[in-house]
Amino acid sequence: MFENPSAIGSSHSPHLRKLGAKSVSSDLGSGEPGNSVQEGYVLPFVVGEMKGSSSPMQTTAIMPSPTFLWRFKVIWFLIWAFTCCKIGWDSVMRMSADLRDLFLYEAFLYYNPLLLVTMMVWLWGVCLWVFSQSTINYAKIFDLDQNHLTHREIWKCSIWMTVIVPTSMTAYLYLYSHGEVALAASQPVILYVAVALVLIFPFDIFYFSSRYFLLRTLWRIAFPLQPISFPDFFLADILTSMAKVFSDLERSVCRMVHRQVATIAWFEADSVCGSHSVAIPLVLVIPYIWRLLQCLRQYKDTKEKPTLFNALKYSTAVPVIFLSALKYHVTPDSWTYVYRRLWLFSSLVNSLYSFYWDITRDWDLSVFTRIFKFNKPSLCSNLLYGRQWVYFWVIGSNLVLRCTWTYKLSAHLRHNYLTVFMVAALEMLRRFQWIFFRVENEWNKITKSGFQIPMTDIPREEEKLLGSTNHNV
Repeated sequence: MFENPSAIGSSHSPHLRKLGAKSVSSDLGSGEPGNSVQEGYVLPFVVGEMKGSSSPMQTTAIMPSPTFLWRFKVIWFLIWAFTCCKIGWDSVMRMSADLRDLFLYEAFLYYNPLLLVTMMVWLWGVCLWVFSQSTINYAKIFDLDQNHLTHREIWKCSIWMTVIVPTSMTAYLYLYSHGEVALAASQPVILYVAVALVLIFPFDIFYFSSRYFLLRTLWRIAFPLQPISFPDFFLADILTSMAKVFSDLERSVCRMVHRQVATIAWFEADSVCGSHSVAIPLVLVIPYIWRLLQCLRQYKDTKEKPTLFNALKYSTAVPVIFLSALKYHVTPDSWTYVYRRLWLFSSLVNSLYSFYWDITRDWDLSVFTRIFKFNKPSLCSNLLYGRQWVYFWVIGSNLVLRCTWTYKLSAHLRHNYLTVFMVAALEMLRRFQWIFFRVENEWNKITKSGFQIPMTDIPREEEKLLGSTNHNV
């Protein structure tokens, strides 16, 4: 660029920094002869280059800061939330009082499943964030490739779901309250179709590899014709906590097929998609049947007797579901003096059995030994570092929420849809904390009592199932 480079010093001069560096001033002593001339020549050159070129420093200077962008997004999100709440409330108030509760019940039915799924996606992102901050290699546990979604990408998906689902619900309420019944009825239909298309979209966009992994795992759960891997039973366990989602999805799709959306005719007991439909208990029991079949398949592969006791645990949910549904098909006296007592007994057995299995098998904790002994590193939690109050909390809350979950499995207790939604949300939180300890327990097994073996030496899940004698799911 210049014919006489010596005029501005050697290539090792502190003046010849990159233009994006923090400083362009000289650290040479001011008493040396010639420094003032050199400094007077070089500084104008550097400043002129910085002004005349699109340097990284200039690009950064004109871009808004991440803090500003974050605040901008939060402000717009709050404006959107306020707008949806205002429009939704005004729309509900326009309806007649005698139809308001029934219509809200129907609207909640369509959007309740997707709201609960959105909540679970948010919680799964939190789980991945905690795992990334700890020593747990969750990618190895779940056999994920290098392109798996991080917690940030999971949160991006959940943000879009948080925006789209309530927006569709607000449009549904607004259009119906203003007499546009046909347009209102199309809102949940469009939303459900869009969600299905995004999941099965065959092109390499929208996180194709992760969508394929999810669909493949769901297929393996529905048809357990192969050795059961950790992701298979892990996702199947989560699906048992989302049994109400399956039930509401079935009722919603039934209304869409029979064109009963934006009507209240479905509320009749003898309606095809009514609240007394026999399809409700059938769909509720599906996740438990899937998990039971997985346990039987694992017993076939490993011959481990604990898997049979695990299968028995999932079978205890079947009487709870079907005895509850009998209320609509037997006489009131028979329900009060016979079936109601059987339902209460089966609910107690299911709750206590599930609680016991969570503590002793899924989490590998013992109330009388391990929870009080944190002096041995192999007995400590790699994730929570053996804090006793955490274990006391998770055991106590798990017992309480296991019992309240019976409320969700009982169709005859669904008259209060807000209470049912709250119980479903609490079950999501219970499953959320269950994930931490279940993954922690699996990682402790892999690392062999706190000693992390090389990743290349960790066998695949199918090999462990077929070759191990102490692997329980």
